[in-house]
Amino acid sequence: MGIQISPSILAADFANLERDIASVANADWLHVDVMDAHFVPNLTLGLPVLERIAQVSPMPVDAHLMIEDPDHWAPKYAEAGATSVTFHYEAAKDPVAIAKDLRALGARASVALKPGTDVDVVLDHLREFDMVLVMTVEPGFGGQSFMPEMLPKFTALRAAAEAAGHDLWLQSDGGVSRDTIEDIAAAGCDVFVAGSAVFGADDREAEISALRDLAARARPA
Repeated sequence: MGIQISPSILAADFANLERDIASVANADWLHVDVMDAHFVPNLTLGLPVLERIAQVSPMPVDAHLMIEDPDHWAPKYAEAGATSVTFHYEAAKDPVAIAKDLRALGARASVALKPGTDVDVVLDHLREFDMVLVMTVEPGFGGQSFMPEMLPKFTALRAAAEAAGHDLWLQSDGGVSRDTIEDIAAAGCDVFVAGSAVFGADDREAEISALRDLAARARPA
């Protein structure tokens, strides 16, 4: 699988979402952050808005659920049109059961790890997941600085996936920019969530292309 760029609409203009979504149409995914003000100290959007976004987005939608009780809610986001649903390991009662439910609905199943969560918690069940999201900032707010101490997580997960013969995608979310993307790619990541770096650019499509090229050159052969 090649490098994939997933702009986060957390950095978009919420009053003009359809316009801003169209402005990043050369991306591979559209990253939609769902926050409930309980699991994280921020509140964004929910099912009705995501459903409408999925209807107008030229890219498949990856719903990143920073919410409590993903065992109940995650399948509903797949039913609402998300092609990939990412839930947090820390909020889940049964991560493997959630992943099975998502796959049964035809969605990609992804589990996210906060900075303080060790990758060991998912290593025994890697085949149950299509992607692991390594948070490279504390979840909840955009515009934070990248945490380089998270890089070994990508290396460990990539090694474990290769040892298991599993085509696992690894996603980075937080502080992804031209200054950081090469180091993240070199560590084994292949899916990059970029919010401020993309939506803050004068030419958003050009920024997406530049990020993709930088990551592709840095990615291990």
